[in-house]
Amino acid sequence: ESFELAYRMQSAAPDALNVRQEPEHIQDLYGLDDDRCKHIAAQCLTARRMIERGVRYVQIYSGGMENQRSWDGHNDIKGNHSQFAGETDKPVAALITDLAQRGLLDETLIVWGGEFGRLPVAQKGSKPGRDHNPHAFTTWFTGGGIKGGVSYGETDEIGHKAAVNKVTVNDLHATILHLLGMDHERLTYRYNGRDFRLTDVAGNFIREIIA
Repeated sequence: ESFELAYRMQSAAPDALNVRQEPEHIQDLYGLDDDRCKHIAAQCLTARRMIERGVRYVQIYSGGMENQRSWDGHNDIKGNHSQFAGETDKPVAALITDLAQRGLLDETLIVWGGEFGRLPVAQKGSKPGRDHNPHAFTTWFTGGGIKGGVSYGETDEIGHKAAVNKVTVNDLHATILHLLGMDHERLTYRYNGRDFRLTDVAGNFIREIIA
């Protein structure tokens, strides 16, 4: 079965990954020929082509292309985030629009985020940046099972720490698993003779954002 799967992947992958098969208006929608965003555009369009072929999990990664720069704006956070927001804005909007037009968005969960936020105070450098902030950051969901137009949780007045409706990473994982049809309290794995949950001993799915 493994050899058969490998063969079928080798024969199907080149077609799925050839984004230039798309009509010109779809290529333009994603920004495939826009120098500012063409790298993410290709990833987003590839993701849509994989989803409509039945691929269940797809990851799109932003950062690391230009001299390994990323969203990690310790120096010149304005220039840094302007670059990467500009790189992702059009293609991600196109992906959502395209999935919706094809009737795929309702059965596709899109999760957009990183592993931490940025502190509300400046970090010294040739141009001001901001250090890591694990206490407050944003993740957004859209698509399958999500209630649109909802903002959940608030920080304190300076954006340093979550203050209202705090959401932990365990809650985030529990919510994703719930939307994928899995009970995070029953999903365990054995390690060193013990059963562990992916959400540890904590975590609750966020009912307020679920449609």
